[in-house]
Amino acid sequence: MKLSDYNPNDVGINNGNFFGMPFTVESAELVLVSAPWDVTSSYGGGSSSAPDALIEASTQLDFYDPYARDEWKHGIATAPIDYSIQEQSITLREDAEKIIEALEQGSSVNDNFLLRRKLDKINAGCEELNEKVYAQTKALLDENKLVGLVGGDHSTPYGFIKALAEKHRDFGILHIDAHCDLRVAYEGFKYSHASIMYNVMSTLPEVSRLVQVGIRDYCEDEIAYAEASKRITQFPDHALAERKFNGETWNALCDAIIDTLPEKVYISFDIDGLSPDNCPNTGTPVAGGLSFNEAVWLLKRVTEKGRQIIGFDLNEVVPQGENSIDASTGARVLFKLCGQTIKSSRL
Repeated sequence: MKLSDYNPNDVGINNGNFFGMPFTVESAELVLVSAPWDVTSSYGGGSSSAPDALIEASTQLDFYDPYARDEWKHGIATAPIDYSIQEQSITLREDAEKIIEALEQGSSVNDNFLLRRKLDKINAGCEELNEKVYAQTKALLDENKLVGLVGGDHSTPYGFIKALAEKHRDFGILHIDAHCDLRVAYEGFKYSHASIMYNVMSTLPEVSRLVQVGIRDYCEDEIAYAEASKRITQFPDHALAERKFNGETWNALCDAIIDTLPEKVYISFDIDGLSPDNCPNTGTPVAGGLSFNEAVWLLKRVTEKGRQIIGFDLNEVVPQGENSIDASTGARVLFKLCGQTIKSSRL
């Protein structure tokens, strides 16, 4: 379909693209890259099916966004999905489940040669995934495209953030999540979904600030690591709630959050940062969290306060059944991220 023939007010077209849009990678300003990968999830799995589920759900979405009106017209394209990633994920997930089960029963992986070999294979596979994501996103960044990554579990954006670190020598990460993700090689998995921010902060000095919002389920080691770092600022869920209970508005809290960020911002959005009614099937749901409207307002204020969004990821969406609220919420969060990213590029 030609763009001139496209009617955004008509029935959504199931053409294999996010939102059913007619843009090509060459013609679009923003390109969505998919990483259907879910190997190291420590509780519930299934996020490797998110990209396809979000594509399907997104065709039911209307494009009027009062906070980023008509920004989609600059082009949101869908990069071809590498399904070999998902195939490898399924294979390695079986090995990961055996390791997790052994650990939960009190066994040591180091004492079991077969499990140790499986762990080595998983870590090598995760490194391959990082390289694939890095190569694909770097190529798009080199073409001056805006890029968003759709996971998959939260381990998937490491290669993308690495590519951004080569292009932008100083930027911050706005991290919306129920978890800190600051664990060191959690369960032995070097690139665990629970280790993404530790890996970023320990290897990419270009990330000058990590601002974590909505976190509410974490261990003492993670808090100690964050408190010892001058580059990490946290706005835990309980602290945000206390400030609201004492009369602060959400708008004021959003501004306080954004004031800690540098000019260039990458947004890492784990869907479990939202309250569980928005994402009941996500791998590690946690009571509390941001409402959908609070999250949207925060994204809106990022742009309004003059920050440039240089990229983003959306991860940990686990669609279940027909008309999944998880996929519906994820598609709408994705559209909001796209709109604010494109809008911020014009500031």
